[in-house]
Amino acid sequence: MAETDLQTVMYTSPRGSVVAIDSAYHVDARNSGRDIMVSASYSGVLPARFVADHKPRGAIGLDCAIGPDGAGIAGLWYYEALGIPAAAVDVATVLLGDGVDVYRNGVISRCNAVAADCGVRPGMPVAQAAELLLAIDPQTRAPDEITNRTVMETGPDGRQVICTDSIAFGTGADRDRNVLVTAGHTGRSAVPYLRSVRPWGFICSDGGRGRDDSGVAGLSIVDAEGLAGATVDARTARMGDGLSTYHDGVISARNAAAAKRGVEVGMSAREAAHLLLGDAGA
Repeated sequence: MAETDLQTVMYTSPRGSVVAIDSAYHVDARNSGRDIMVSASYSGVLPARFVADHKPRGAIGLDCAIGPDGAGIAGLWYYEALGIPAAAVDVATVLLGDGVDVYRNGVISRCNAVAADCGVRPGMPVAQAAELLLAIDPQTRAPDEITNRTVMETGPDGRQVICTDSIAFGTGADRDRNVLVTAGHTGRSAVPYLRSVRPWGFICSDGGRGRDDSGVAGLSIVDAEGLAGATVDARTARMGDGLSTYHDGVISARNAAAAKRGVEVGMSAREAAHLLLGDAGA
């Protein structure tokens, strides 16, 4: 372990180093393009701007109990937009203001999608996460390639429940066959995509409903065309994250076609998706 100014090198490889710092403001040009910065600052937008200005290979900071509006970890998505893998550490596991302790004792609580692609997961020790970020280059993908299309269940007839982040990511393979669990609102702008894909069933978000229930307006429009669908309460699942819709979502509305398959307001999205997978009218 070598100390250099306000930076402490905790681990090194031919690719760069894992560097502990007590404050996000201690990042400098030495770290650009090579180092993983483990900071005892919170992971908000302000510290992220300072760290990202030097373009390190990756960044880890504290979640500081996350707080109102997610301010303690909002920098994770700032980093994500810049293609920088980043994670936040459960503040209860570390000494505030001590970057070395964050590296030695911290436990990851949140990470952005770029870090997740590198293998970082909540519950992972900081040292392990930092070394993963140092060893693995994140994938560079266009926005329309980041669909998180994941098969969650396969029925006896081969139909599947598939999570994806937007109904726009449905494919021809879903037509009259698969149940899509997605994470955009179900207003009128979703209708053309639903008509184009024509999934066997779908679950989207209500987007917080909006004025005149505009966030669920698409349900009744496509119900007239025989498409069975439901929405989850936007307060229960993350917008833009189909896996969160499936795992966390609670049904807030459904159309008549979905009701015929047993979907009810208040049930979990997981249960509703399973029911949608069954035969119409069952």
